[in-house]
Amino acid sequence: MLWSRLRTRFAPVVSVPRRLGRAPWAVAAVWFLTRLWLVPAALKLPAFTGGGSLDPSVDRMYRGWYAVLSSGTFPAHDVSWQYPPGAALPILAPGLVPVLDYGQAFIVTSAVCDALVAAGLLYAAVRRGRSFAGVWLWTVAVAVLSTLPWNRFDLQVTTVAMAALAAAASRRVWADRVFGALIALGALIKVWPVLLLVGTERGRRTRAAWLSTAVAGGVLVAGFALVMPHALGFLTAQRSRGVQIESVGALPFHVARHFGWSGTWAAKDGSHEFVGPYVGLVSTVMQGLTVLAFGWSLWWRRRSVRAAPWLLADAALTAVLLFVVTSRVISPQYLVWLVGLAAVCLLRRETSQRPVAWLLLAACLFTTLGFPLLYRELRDDGDPQAVANLFVRDLLLVGAAALSAARLWRVSVPARQP
Repeated sequence: MLWSRLRTRFAPVVSVPRRLGRAPWAVAAVWFLTRLWLVPAALKLPAFTGGGSLDPSVDRMYRGWYAVLSSGTFPAHDVSWQYPPGAALPILAPGLVPVLDYGQAFIVTSAVCDALVAAGLLYAAVRRGRSFAGVWLWTVAVAVLSTLPWNRFDLQVTTVAMAALAAAASRRVWADRVFGALIALGALIKVWPVLLLVGTERGRRTRAAWLSTAVAGGVLVAGFALVMPHALGFLTAQRSRGVQIESVGALPFHVARHFGWSGTWAAKDGSHEFVGPYVGLVSTVMQGLTVLAFGWSLWWRRRSVRAAPWLLADAALTAVLLFVVTSRVISPQYLVWLVGLAAVCLLRRETSQRPVAWLLLAACLFTTLGFPLLYRELRDDGDPQAVANLFVRDLLLVGAAALSAARLWRVSVPARQP
């Protein structure tokens, strides 16, 4: 009785944030205000950061790749280049932006992708009657990641992957073919979008999507191979990768450093990795776990009923989460992939991934604390605060992956009859 009275009395107060949450102008205002600060900060405009050089990934690495790619070949002798040939597209795209310096143009192209994603999510919520939770998650989580998203080309590939899911959701005649073609494009920029195929509906839709992916991928690869030398060098570039210091597999070594472990870290293959005793063993175990995660995804695909339109995005998020937590590398920008897929899931009120999305939002906060704020302390000294922050971030991701898989299985796999 008391609870009923309190709920009635405070209902007008509680309804205010709910109304704001469903107000297009509110989410648009938050997006605009956060980007009004973060994009100029990424550009290092003096009024926002006091000046300084652009992020080294853009100003040195991407600029150097742009110079090589512009000459008509891939940077085959650069150990940092470990990407499929389609990655040349976001690296070369800033050259089409007039007036601006390369680094500034790259950040502007990333900002355009961010704006397109936000506009697409908002359009789906307003015009198609979907939930506003997706656009709110994208707006807030990307902002929590600070300037990082605009200084990497993960916004670009995430935009392609989200566009593929949007195409598949249309259910039109051409939808599955467009979905497959966009998956091929995304996979040729960074491999992970191919995992979105795991949730395609049985029968004609799977055949159309998978065939379109194969044909579009084959045409694109052949085109790159014919036009630019070393297009397929990425196939062997990952062989020597070790355990990157922010991955789940690195957690035991952060603890072992304080108990006499003789290993250390090294700048290797474009990232900071642990080297020393047992690192090779852990690397092998992580690769084995990736194979098991892929096997679980195939087993789920065999057992599941995938007629519900929202299951494609849910399955995509689960598959990519399992790939990320079992990977030997977890770079901060990987959170952009996960947030993008989670935002698409949240468009549907029926999604099974709602609690997973909020775990990912929390992981974004600890990711930003870890990089760049505590990164040097983590890498050089194994500072307890930095290590604790990494443990929380990685355990949030592991928990999100386990919860995502469990909830996906529960809503899509029929119970066995005795």
